Amino acid sequence: MSSGGLELPPGSPGEGRREGEGPRDAEPGAVSLVRPVQMGAGTGLAEWGADAWSEVRTRARRAGRAYIWLNLVEQRLRSVVGAVLRPIYEPVHGEEWVVAAAGPAGQEWVQRAVAVHEVSRRKGYLLDPADDNLLAFLTLPQLRELTVQHWPCFEPFLDDRRALELALDELEVARNVVSRNRALSEAVLAQAERASARVLDMLGGSAADRPAGDRLPVDAVEELIADRYADVVGVHPDRVRLQRQLPVEDLFSGARKIDALGVSLNLLVQNFSARRLVRLVESGCRIRLLFLNPAGSAVRRRERELELRKGELSRSVELNIRYMRRVRSRVRGPVGQDPGALFEIRVFDDTPRFTAYLVDGDGADGVGVVQTYLRRTRAMETPALVLRSARRALIHGEGGGEPGLFETYREEFEATWGDSRPVS
Repeated sequence: MSSGGLELPPGSPGEGRREGEGPRDAEPGAVSLVRPVQMGAGTGLAEWGADAWSEVRTRARRAGRAYIWLNLVEQRLRSVVGAVLRPIYEPVHGEEWVVAAAGPAGQEWVQRAVAVHEVSRRKGYLLDPADDNLLAFLTLPQLRELTVQHWPCFEPFLDDRRALELALDELEVARNVVSRNRALSEAVLAQAERASARVLDMLGGSAADRPAGDRLPVDAVEELIADRYADVVGVHPDRVRLQRQLPVEDLFSGARKIDALGVSLNLLVQNFSARRLVRLVESGCRIRLLFLNPAGSAVRRRERELELRKGELSRSVELNIRYMRRVRSRVRGPVGQDPGALFEIRVFDDTPRFTAYLVDGDGADGVGVVQTYLRRTRAMETPALVLRSARRALIHGEGGGEPGLFETYREEFEATWGDSRPVS
């Protein structure tokens, strides 16, 4: 064996030496093998406890979410680069148009991409024939370099070069962390998601996926799991944390139709100003409010469930109804149209099962907030579901499919509305 090879000392570990003696001197050039230190029970490997597993799962979830955003941005930017630069360079340089577009300044990274492309082709890593081109092997920084280098070609299509570069700079932090499987903080993940959304907007890749008024932008992860959670796009432990993520102003602003059903509808009555509500109705928004009848038997049962004093809940509901009547009286509808037809208030006397706020539920951009009533818990303290209407049609372009939860609650609202009586 050559002097550079691995040479084992002759004999067994205990042969030729008495107990207590050290190991026999190895011959020159030999490597002495030491027994591995036992690090844990059973396998001899370091064991992870529940806290360690919880931490790595959190890291994996954050990295996976960031990867989806980064993947969307990279694919979209690759498509834009190909659409702009291919017609310029391909007629002259053929399949080598990416190399020509990179120019002398990009020779180093473009040659690395060429090498990776060739290895992938030779080893059969190209699973989709559409990826059998050099452009598919450029990374996000390389695509950015091509865009900046040829900005006069992109300027007719993209508005602000500086804004695009800044957004891509923000993404580079998350890209570097995700590509090396390092810890990604929640703050950096949120920053990457915001920057990705801005880049997609600049590149024209997300405007069609946003509901009117940006009320609840379609999330990249939501698109991937759209069929899994039946219209549910958010779950919050209570109404306070719901409003941090989806403020009332964002929920109701610009609405064309608001249908609300519940005991006292505090989310709307106490958090959305009367002036904004009047402007909504005068701009053409139709509002239908369904309160629990403050004089009925169902409100008394609810008071007992919540262990309230007799009449406490009914007075609260009555105050909200009176307030909404005053707001309705300030509405000045279009000429020849009764404002009461645009702003309707009714009461029902059935057992309240949930409170729901359905915004623009008859369109493809509807959003709903639903909370179930628990026996000993006020509505503001119960879990809140955020629903999106017609999500399959909106995201996947499908015209049919099974109805989701939004449609279920909308049908329940219509049934309760039909059994209710109006408030003059």
